[in-house]
Amino acid sequence: MKDLKKLKKESREASINEGNFAAAQFAFGSYYVAPFAIAINASNSIVAMLSAISGLLGPLSQMFSYKLIEKYPRKKIVSKAVLGEAILWLPLIVIAILFYKGILTNLLPLMALLFFAISVLSINVAMPAWFSWMGDVVEEKHRGRYFSRRNLITGFVSVITAIAASFLLEYLKTKGIVMIGFIILFTLAFLSRLISWRLFKKQYEPKIKIRKKDHFSFGDFLLSCPKTNFGKFAIYRALMGFAGTISASLVAVYLLRYIGFNYPLYMTITLAGTFISLFTLELWGKFSDKYGNYRTLAITSMMIPLIPVLWILFKSSIYLIIFPATFGGIFWAGFNLAANNFVYDNVRPEKRATAISYQNMLIGIGIFLGGGLGAILIKYLKTSFIEPIATIFILGAITRIIVVLWWVPKLKEAQNTAKYKGTKSIKKMFLKEAKPTFQHEIREIMTIGKYLHLK
Repeated sequence: MKDLKKLKKESREASINEGNFAAAQFAFGSYYVAPFAIAINASNSIVAMLSAISGLLGPLSQMFSYKLIEKYPRKKIVSKAVLGEAILWLPLIVIAILFYKGILTNLLPLMALLFFAISVLSINVAMPAWFSWMGDVVEEKHRGRYFSRRNLITGFVSVITAIAASFLLEYLKTKGIVMIGFIILFTLAFLSRLISWRLFKKQYEPKIKIRKKDHFSFGDFLLSCPKTNFGKFAIYRALMGFAGTISASLVAVYLLRYIGFNYPLYMTITLAGTFISLFTLELWGKFSDKYGNYRTLAITSMMIPLIPVLWILFKSSIYLIIFPATFGGIFWAGFNLAANNFVYDNVRPEKRATAISYQNMLIGIGIFLGGGLGAILIKYLKTSFIEPIATIFILGAITRIIVVLWWVPKLKEAQNTAKYKGTKSIKKMFLKEAKPTFQHEIREIMTIGKYLHLK
Protein backbone atom coordinates (compact mmCIF):
# COMPACT_ATOMS: atom_id res chain seq x y z
CA MET A 1 0.00 0.00 0.00
CA LYS A 2 1.42 3.36 -1.02
CA ASP A 3 1.82 5.98 1.67
CA LEU A 4 -0.74 8.78 1.86
CA LYS A 5 1.67 11.52 0.76
CA LYS A 6 2.59 9.65 -2.41
CA LEU A 7 -1.05 8.87 -3.22
CA LYS A 8 -1.95 12.53 -2.93
CA LYS A 9 0.95 13.58 -5.13
CA GLU A 10 -0.02 11.08 -7.82
CA SER A 11 -3.62 12.25 -7.59
CA ARG A 12 -2.57 15.89 -8.10
CA GLU A 13 -0.60 14.94 -11.21
CA ALA A 14 -3.47 12.78 -12.45
CA SER A 15 -5.82 15.71 -11.99
CA ILE A 16 -3.74 17.76 -14.42
CA ASN A 17 -3.88 14.90 -16.92
CA GLU A 18 -7.66 14.65 -16.55
CA GLY A 19 -7.95 18.42 -16.73
CA ASN A 20 -6.32 18.48 -20.15
CA PHE A 21 -9.03 16.26 -21.63
CA ALA A 22 -11.72 18.23 -19.79
CA ALA A 23 -10.19 21.36 -21.34
CA ALA A 24 -10.30 19.75 -24.78
CA GLN A 25 -13.98 18.96 -24.26
CA PHE A 26 -14.57 22.57 -23.31
CA ALA A 27 -12.61 23.83 -26.31
CA PHE A 28 -14.32 21.58 -28.84
CA GLY A 29 -17.77 21.84 -27.30
CA SER A 30 -18.62 24.40 -24.65
CA TYR A 31 -16.84 27.29 -26.38
CA TYR A 32 -18.93 26.65 -29.49
CA VAL A 33 -22.42 26.29 -28.00
CA ALA A 34 -23.21 29.99 -28.49
CA PRO A 35 -21.79 30.10 -32.06
CA PHE A 36 -23.76 26.90 -32.76
CA ALA A 37 -26.96 28.53 -31.51
CA ILE A 38 -26.30 31.51 -33.78
CA ALA A 39 -25.59 29.16 -36.72
CA ILE A 40 -28.98 27.41 -36.31
CA ASN A 41 -30.70 30.82 -36.33
CA ALA A 42 -31.41 31.16 -32.62
CA SER A 43 -32.57 34.64 -31.61
CA ASN A 44 -30.28 37.00 -29.67
CA SER A 45 -32.44 36.42 -26.61
CA ILE A 46 -31.99 32.64 -26.77
CA VAL A 47 -28.21 33.07 -27.12
CA ALA A 48 -28.22 35.31 -24.04
CA MET A 49 -30.36 32.77 -22.19
CA LEU A 50 -27.66 30.12 -22.64
CA SER A 51 -25.66 31.96 -19.99
CA ALA A 52 -28.70 32.67 -17.86
CA ILE A 53 -29.96 29.08 -17.86
CA SER A 54 -26.54 27.59 -17.12
CA GLY A 55 -26.08 30.08 -14.31
CA LEU A 56 -29.29 29.02 -12.58
CA LEU A 57 -29.62 25.30 -13.31
CA GLY A 58 -25.99 24.46 -12.55
CA PRO A 59 -26.03 25.69 -8.96
CA LEU A 60 -29.59 24.37 -8.49
CA SER A 61 -28.31 20.85 -9.15
CA GLN A 62 -25.45 21.47 -6.71
CA MET A 63 -27.99 22.07 -3.97
CA PHE A 64 -28.60 18.31 -3.87
CA SER A 65 -24.96 17.32 -4.08
CA TYR A 66 -24.29 17.39 -0.33
CA LYS A 67 -26.93 14.67 0.17
CA LEU A 68 -25.10 12.50 -2.32
CA ILE A 69 -21.79 13.10 -0.54
CA GLU A 70 -23.37 11.83 2.69
CA LYS A 71 -24.23 8.54 0.97
CA TYR A 72 -21.60 7.95 -1.72
CA PRO A 73 -17.85 8.45 -2.24
CA ARG A 74 -17.02 11.75 -3.94
CA LYS A 75 -15.13 9.89 -6.66
CA LYS A 76 -18.24 7.91 -7.61
CA ILE A 77 -20.38 11.07 -7.77
CA VAL A 78 -17.88 12.87 -10.00
CA SER A 79 -17.35 9.87 -12.30
CA LYS A 80 -21.05 9.33 -12.97
CA ALA A 81 -21.70 13.04 -13.53
CA VAL A 82 -18.79 13.34 -15.99
CA LEU A 83 -20.06 10.29 -17.91
CA GLY A 84 -23.51 11.88 -18.06
CA GLU A 85 -22.04 15.14 -19.40
CA ALA A 86 -20.17 13.20 -22.10
CA ILE A 87 -23.32 11.41 -23.25
CA LEU A 88 -25.29 14.66 -23.44
CA TRP A 89 -23.13 15.87 -26.33
CA LEU A 90 -24.90 13.28 -28.48
CA PRO A 91 -28.27 15.13 -28.64
CA LEU A 92 -26.47 18.29 -29.82
CA ILE A 93 -24.84 16.24 -32.57
CA VAL A 94 -28.32 15.03 -33.59
CA ILE A 95 -29.60 18.64 -33.62
CA ALA A 96 -26.75 19.63 -35.95
CA ILE A 97 -27.63 16.73 -38.25
CA LEU A 98 -31.33 17.70 -38.28
CA PHE A 99 -30.48 21.31 -39.15
CA TYR A 100 -28.15 20.14 -41.91
CA LYS A 101 -31.01 18.03 -43.31
CA GLY A 102 -33.52 20.88 -42.91
CA ILE A 103 -35.70 18.98 -40.43
CA LEU A 104 -37.63 20.78 -37.63
CA THR A 105 -35.43 23.87 -38.08
CA ASN A 106 -37.82 26.17 -36.19
CA LEU A 107 -37.69 23.97 -33.08
CA LEU A 108 -33.98 23.24 -33.05
CA PRO A 109 -32.82 26.41 -31.17
CA LEU A 110 -35.16 25.57 -28.27
CA MET A 111 -34.06 21.92 -28.37
CA ALA A 112 -30.42 23.00 -28.20
CA LEU A 113 -31.21 25.21 -25.20
CA LEU A 114 -33.01 22.31 -23.51
CA PHE A 115 -30.24 19.73 -23.92
CA PHE A 116 -27.56 22.25 -23.01
CA ALA A 117 -29.52 22.92 -19.81
CA ILE A 118 -29.66 19.19 -19.00
CA SER A 119 -25.92 18.93 -19.59
CA VAL A 120 -25.34 21.79 -17.17
CA LEU A 121 -27.47 20.03 -14.56
CA SER A 122 -25.47 16.83 -14.99
CA ILE A 123 -21.96 18.17 -14.55
CA ASN A 124 -22.80 20.59 -11.76
CA VAL A 125 -23.96 17.76 -9.52
CA ALA A 126 -20.28 16.86 -9.32
CA MET A 127 -18.82 20.30 -8.64
CA PRO A 128 -19.11 20.42 -4.82
CA ALA A 129 -17.83 16.85 -4.56
CA TRP A 130 -14.84 17.63 -6.82
CA PHE A 131 -14.12 20.89 -4.97
CA SER A 132 -14.17 19.07 -1.62
CA TRP A 133 -12.07 16.22 -3.03
CA MET A 134 -9.35 18.53 -4.38
CA GLY A 135 -9.29 20.45 -1.10
CA ASP A 136 -8.22 17.23 0.64
CA VAL A 137 -5.58 16.41 -2.00
CA VAL A 138 -3.83 19.81 -2.21
CA GLU A 139 -2.05 21.16 0.87
CA GLU A 140 -3.19 24.58 2.06
CA LYS A 141 0.19 26.31 1.75
CA HIS A 142 0.60 25.28 -1.91
CA ARG A 143 -2.95 25.80 -3.22
CA GLY A 144 -2.25 29.07 -5.00
CA ARG A 145 0.73 27.66 -6.88
CA TYR A 146 -0.80 24.24 -7.59
CA PHE A 147 -4.04 25.56 -9.05
CA SER A 148 -2.20 28.23 -11.02
CA ARG A 149 0.00 25.46 -12.48
CA ARG A 150 -2.99 23.25 -13.25
CA ASN A 151 -4.85 26.14 -14.85
CA LEU A 152 -1.75 27.08 -16.85
CA ILE A 153 -1.39 23.65 -18.43
CA THR A 154 -5.08 22.93 -19.00
CA GLY A 155 -5.66 26.49 -20.19
CA PHE A 156 -2.94 26.19 -22.81
CA VAL A 157 -4.51 22.97 -24.10
CA SER A 158 -7.89 24.69 -24.21
CA VAL A 159 -6.62 27.70 -26.16
CA ILE A 160 -4.70 25.71 -28.77
CA THR A 161 -7.50 23.20 -29.42
CA ALA A 162 -10.23 25.86 -29.55
CA ILE A 163 -8.36 28.01 -32.08
CA ALA A 164 -7.53 24.96 -34.20
CA ALA A 165 -11.22 24.04 -34.10
CA SER A 166 -12.18 27.54 -35.26
CA PHE A 167 -10.10 27.19 -38.44
CA LEU A 168 -11.74 23.86 -39.19
CA LEU A 169 -15.17 25.42 -38.65
CA GLU A 170 -14.41 28.44 -40.84
CA TYR A 171 -13.02 26.23 -43.63
CA LEU A 172 -16.18 24.11 -43.67
CA LYS A 173 -18.29 27.27 -43.54
CA THR A 174 -16.65 28.50 -46.76
CA LYS A 175 -17.63 25.15 -48.29
CA GLY A 176 -21.25 25.65 -47.19
CA ILE A 177 -21.18 22.76 -44.71
CA VAL A 178 -20.60 24.48 -41.36
CA MET A 179 -22.97 22.01 -39.66
CA ILE A 180 -20.54 19.22 -40.52
CA GLY A 181 -17.97 21.23 -38.58
CA PHE A 182 -20.18 21.40 -35.49
CA ILE A 183 -20.87 17.66 -35.77
CA ILE A 184 -17.10 16.98 -35.80
CA LEU A 185 -16.41 19.34 -32.88
CA PHE A 186 -19.20 17.99 -30.67
CA THR A 187 -18.06 14.43 -31.43
CA LEU A 188 -14.54 15.36 -30.31
CA ALA A 189 -16.02 16.95 -27.17
CA PHE A 190 -17.88 13.71 -26.47
CA LEU A 191 -14.74 11.58 -26.89
CA SER A 192 -12.58 13.96 -24.81
CA ARG A 193 -15.02 13.82 -21.91
CA LEU A 194 -15.12 10.03 -22.09
CA ILE A 195 -11.34 9.98 -21.66
CA SER A 196 -11.66 12.46 -18.81
CA TRP A 197 -14.19 10.12 -17.17
CA ARG A 198 -11.81 7.18 -17.48
CA LEU A 199 -8.99 9.17 -15.87
CA PHE A 200 -11.18 10.23 -12.93
CA LYS A 201 -11.69 6.58 -12.08
CA LYS A 202 -7.92 6.16 -11.59
CA GLN A 203 -7.46 8.98 -9.06
CA TYR A 204 -7.08 8.54 -5.31
CA GLU A 205 -9.79 9.92 -3.04
CA PRO A 206 -9.01 10.59 0.64
CA LYS A 207 -11.72 9.42 2.99
CA ILE A 208 -13.96 12.06 4.52
CA LYS A 209 -16.53 11.67 7.25
CA ILE A 210 -19.62 13.86 6.96
CA ARG A 211 -21.54 14.10 10.21
CA LYS A 212 -25.14 15.26 10.46
CA LYS A 213 -24.10 18.16 12.66
CA ASP A 214 -21.86 19.40 9.84
CA HIS A 215 -24.89 19.89 7.63
CA PHE A 216 -26.75 23.19 7.55
CA SER A 217 -29.78 24.17 5.48
CA PHE A 218 -29.91 26.76 2.74
CA GLY A 219 -32.15 28.85 4.98
CA ASP A 220 -29.56 28.72 7.78
CA PHE A 221 -26.91 29.75 5.26
CA LEU A 222 -28.94 32.75 4.07
CA LEU A 223 -29.57 33.91 7.62
CA SER A 224 -25.86 33.69 8.48
CA CYS A 225 -24.63 35.38 5.28
CA PRO A 226 -24.63 38.97 6.60
CA LYS A 227 -22.77 37.83 9.74
CA THR A 228 -19.89 35.73 8.40
CA ASN A 229 -16.93 36.48 6.17
CA PHE A 230 -17.78 33.63 3.81
CA GLY A 231 -21.45 34.64 3.73
CA LYS A 232 -20.60 38.20 2.73
CA PHE A 233 -18.26 36.82 0.10
CA ALA A 234 -21.05 34.62 -1.29
CA ILE A 235 -23.36 37.64 -1.59
CA TYR A 236 -20.60 39.57 -3.31
CA ARG A 237 -19.99 36.76 -5.82
CA ALA A 238 -23.73 36.56 -6.52
CA LEU A 239 -23.99 40.28 -7.22
CA MET A 240 -20.86 40.17 -9.39
CA GLY A 241 -22.44 37.28 -11.28
CA PHE A 242 -25.53 39.42 -11.89
CA ALA A 243 -23.56 42.49 -12.92
CA GLY A 244 -21.13 40.56 -15.09
CA THR A 245 -23.66 38.53 -17.06
CA ILE A 246 -25.72 41.54 -18.17
CA SER A 247 -23.12 42.16 -20.87
CA ALA A 248 -21.06 38.95 -20.88
CA SER A 249 -24.04 36.93 -22.15
CA LEU A 250 -24.00 39.05 -25.32
CA VAL A 251 -20.30 39.02 -26.24
CA ALA A 252 -20.80 36.25 -28.83
CA VAL A 253 -23.73 38.13 -30.35
CA TYR A 254 -21.69 41.34 -30.43
CA LEU A 255 -18.66 39.79 -32.13
CA LEU A 256 -20.42 37.42 -34.56
CA ARG A 257 -23.58 39.34 -35.47
CA TYR A 258 -22.98 43.04 -34.82
CA ILE A 259 -19.35 43.21 -35.98
CA GLY A 260 -19.49 40.15 -38.24
CA PHE A 261 -16.19 38.44 -37.40
CA ASN A 262 -15.45 34.96 -38.75
CA TYR A 263 -14.94 31.98 -36.42
CA PRO A 264 -11.10 32.10 -36.17
CA LEU A 265 -11.16 35.83 -35.40
CA TYR A 266 -14.02 35.41 -32.93
CA MET A 267 -12.21 32.60 -31.13
CA THR A 268 -8.86 34.43 -31.20
CA ILE A 269 -10.44 37.46 -29.53
CA THR A 270 -12.38 35.32 -27.07
CA LEU A 271 -9.31 33.31 -26.07
CA ALA A 272 -6.67 36.04 -26.21
CA GLY A 273 -7.35 36.88 -22.59
CA THR A 274 -7.21 33.23 -21.61
CA PHE A 275 -3.86 32.81 -23.34
CA ILE A 276 -2.31 35.89 -21.70
CA SER A 277 -3.77 34.89 -18.34
CA LEU A 278 -1.82 31.64 -18.51
CA PHE A 279 1.38 33.63 -18.03
CA THR A 280 0.01 35.57 -15.06
CA LEU A 281 -1.58 32.68 -13.16
CA GLU A 282 1.59 31.71 -11.30
CA LEU A 283 2.23 35.36 -10.42
CA TRP A 284 -1.29 35.63 -9.01
CA GLY A 285 -0.73 32.35 -7.18
CA LYS A 286 2.47 33.62 -5.57
CA PHE A 287 0.85 36.97 -4.79
CA SER A 288 -2.17 35.37 -3.10
CA ASP A 289 0.00 32.89 -1.17
CA LYS A 290 2.10 35.80 0.16
CA TYR A 291 -0.36 38.67 0.59
CA GLY A 292 -3.62 36.77 0.88
CA ASN A 293 -6.64 35.99 -1.22
CA TYR A 294 -8.58 39.04 -0.01
CA ARG A 295 -5.88 41.39 -1.26
CA THR A 296 -5.88 39.64 -4.64
CA LEU A 297 -9.67 39.88 -4.82
CA ALA A 298 -9.61 43.57 -3.94
CA ILE A 299 -7.06 44.47 -6.63
CA THR A 300 -8.69 42.45 -9.40
CA SER A 301 -12.20 43.56 -8.45
CA MET A 302 -11.28 47.20 -8.99
CA MET A 303 -10.18 46.47 -12.57
CA ILE A 304 -12.97 44.14 -13.73
CA PRO A 305 -15.69 46.84 -14.08
CA LEU A 306 -13.69 48.49 -16.88
CA ILE A 307 -13.95 45.45 -19.17
CA PRO A 308 -17.47 45.92 -20.66
CA VAL A 309 -16.70 49.52 -21.67
CA LEU A 310 -13.46 48.45 -23.36
CA TRP A 311 -15.44 46.10 -25.63
CA ILE A 312 -17.39 48.91 -27.26
CA LEU A 313 -14.82 51.71 -27.66
CA PHE A 314 -13.41 50.42 -30.97
CA LYS A 315 -14.28 47.56 -33.33
CA SER A 316 -10.78 46.85 -34.61
CA SER A 317 -9.81 43.22 -34.10
CA ILE A 318 -6.30 44.21 -32.96
CA TYR A 319 -7.75 46.59 -30.38
CA LEU A 320 -10.22 43.96 -29.12
CA ILE A 321 -7.44 41.39 -28.73
CA ILE A 322 -5.04 43.76 -26.93
CA PHE A 323 -7.42 45.59 -24.61
CA PRO A 324 -10.74 44.07 -23.47
CA ALA A 325 -9.74 40.45 -24.07
CA THR A 326 -6.20 40.61 -22.66
CA PHE A 327 -7.03 43.07 -19.89
CA GLY A 328 -10.01 40.95 -18.85
CA GLY A 329 -8.03 37.72 -19.00
CA ILE A 330 -5.33 38.99 -16.67
CA PHE A 331 -7.64 40.27 -13.96
CA TRP A 332 -10.29 37.54 -14.20
CA ALA A 333 -7.48 34.98 -13.81
CA GLY A 334 -6.42 36.52 -10.49
CA PHE A 335 -10.02 36.99 -9.36
CA ASN A 336 -11.09 33.40 -10.03
CA LEU A 337 -7.96 31.90 -8.48
CA ALA A 338 -8.33 33.96 -5.31
CA ALA A 339 -12.10 33.40 -5.16
CA ASN A 340 -11.71 29.60 -5.12
CA ASN A 341 -8.97 29.71 -2.51
CA PHE A 342 -10.98 32.18 -0.41
CA VAL A 343 -13.55 29.41 0.09
CA TYR A 344 -10.87 26.96 1.26
CA ASP A 345 -9.61 29.60 3.71
CA ASN A 346 -13.02 30.32 5.24
CA VAL A 347 -14.82 26.97 5.33
CA ARG A 348 -13.86 23.82 7.23
CA PRO A 349 -13.23 20.68 5.09
CA GLU A 350 -16.33 18.80 6.28
CA LYS A 351 -18.57 21.73 5.35
CA ARG A 352 -17.00 22.73 2.04
CA ALA A 353 -19.23 20.71 -0.27
CA THR A 354 -22.40 22.15 1.23
CA ALA A 355 -20.99 25.67 1.49
CA ILE A 356 -19.79 25.75 -2.12
CA SER A 357 -23.12 24.44 -3.39
CA TYR A 358 -25.02 27.16 -1.50
CA GLN A 359 -22.60 29.85 -2.64
CA ASN A 360 -22.95 28.68 -6.24
CA MET A 361 -26.72 28.74 -5.87
CA LEU A 362 -26.55 32.43 -5.00
CA ILE A 363 -24.12 33.05 -7.86
CA GLY A 364 -26.42 31.10 -10.19
CA ILE A 365 -29.41 33.22 -9.26
CA GLY A 366 -27.32 36.30 -9.94
CA ILE A 367 -26.16 34.98 -13.32
CA PHE A 368 -29.70 33.96 -14.27
CA LEU A 369 -31.09 37.39 -13.43
CA GLY A 370 -28.20 39.17 -15.15
CA GLY A 371 -28.41 37.04 -18.28
CA GLY A 372 -32.20 37.34 -18.28
CA LEU A 373 -31.95 41.11 -18.02
CA GLY A 374 -29.48 41.11 -20.91
CA ALA A 375 -31.86 38.97 -22.99
CA ILE A 376 -34.78 41.33 -22.29
CA LEU A 377 -32.77 44.46 -22.99
CA ILE A 378 -31.35 43.20 -26.31
CA LYS A 379 -34.88 42.41 -27.45
CA TYR A 380 -36.74 45.53 -26.31
CA LEU A 381 -34.20 48.32 -25.69
CA LYS A 382 -34.31 51.01 -28.38
CA THR A 383 -31.77 53.86 -28.47
CA SER A 384 -31.08 56.28 -31.30
CA PHE A 385 -27.81 57.95 -30.23
CA ILE A 386 -25.95 54.69 -29.46
CA GLU A 387 -26.39 51.04 -30.38
CA PRO A 388 -28.61 49.23 -27.84
CA ILE A 389 -25.97 46.55 -27.24
CA ALA A 390 -23.42 49.26 -26.36
CA THR A 391 -25.88 50.69 -23.84
CA ILE A 392 -26.17 47.24 -22.26
CA PHE A 393 -22.38 46.96 -21.94
CA ILE A 394 -22.22 50.37 -20.24
CA LEU A 395 -25.00 49.34 -17.85
CA GLY A 396 -23.03 46.19 -17.00
CA ALA A 397 -19.94 48.26 -16.20
CA ILE A 398 -21.82 50.68 -13.93
CA THR A 399 -23.47 47.80 -12.07
CA ARG A 400 -20.09 46.14 -11.47
CA ILE A 401 -18.62 49.37 -10.08
CA ILE A 402 -21.47 49.74 -7.59
CA VAL A 403 -21.14 46.12 -6.42
CA VAL A 404 -17.35 46.33 -5.96
CA LEU A 405 -17.38 49.64 -4.08
CA TRP A 406 -20.12 48.49 -1.72
CA TRP A 407 -19.09 44.91 -0.97
CA VAL A 408 -15.31 44.50 -1.21
CA PRO A 409 -14.64 46.65 1.92
CA LYS A 410 -16.94 44.32 3.88
CA LEU A 411 -14.65 41.29 3.35
CA LYS A 412 -11.50 40.43 5.30
CA GLU A 413 -8.48 38.14 5.05
CA ALA A 414 -8.76 34.82 6.92
CA GLN A 415 -5.07 33.85 6.92
CA ASN A 416 -1.85 35.33 8.29
CA THR A 417 -0.10 37.07 5.40
CA ALA A 418 2.92 39.25 4.72
CA LYS A 419 2.44 42.96 5.24
CA TYR A 420 1.01 44.55 2.11
CA LYS A 421 2.67 47.83 1.10
CA GLY A 422 0.44 48.98 -1.74
CA THR A 423 1.98 49.53 -5.16
CA LYS A 424 5.42 48.69 -3.74
CA SER A 425 4.30 45.10 -3.07
CA ILE A 426 2.68 44.85 -6.49
CA LYS A 427 5.80 46.09 -8.28
CA LYS A 428 8.03 43.78 -6.26
CA MET A 429 5.92 40.75 -7.11
CA PHE A 430 4.93 41.45 -10.71
CA LEU A 431 8.12 43.11 -11.94
CA LYS A 432 10.79 41.28 -10.01
CA GLU A 433 9.14 37.88 -10.35
CA ALA A 434 7.79 38.30 -13.89
CA LYS A 435 10.78 37.12 -15.92
CA PRO A 436 11.64 33.98 -13.91
CA THR A 437 7.94 33.17 -13.62
CA PHE A 438 7.36 33.43 -17.38
CA GLN A 439 10.42 31.27 -18.01
CA HIS A 440 9.11 28.70 -15.53
CA GLU A 441 5.64 28.72 -17.10
CA ILE A 442 7.08 28.18 -20.56
CA ARG A 443 8.97 25.17 -19.18
CA GLU A 444 5.72 23.91 -17.64
CA ILE A 445 3.92 24.25 -20.98
CA MET A 446 6.71 22.29 -22.64
CA THR A 447 5.93 19.37 -20.31
CA ILE A 448 2.30 19.10 -21.42
CA GLY A 449 3.09 15.97 -23.42
CA LYS A 450 3.78 13.94 -20.31
CA TYR A 451 0.21 14.54 -19.10
CA LEU A 452 -1.54 13.55 -22.32
CA HIS A 453 -1.58 9.82 -21.68
CA LEU A 454 -4.05 7.24 -20.48
CA LYS A 455 -1.96 4.96 -18.31
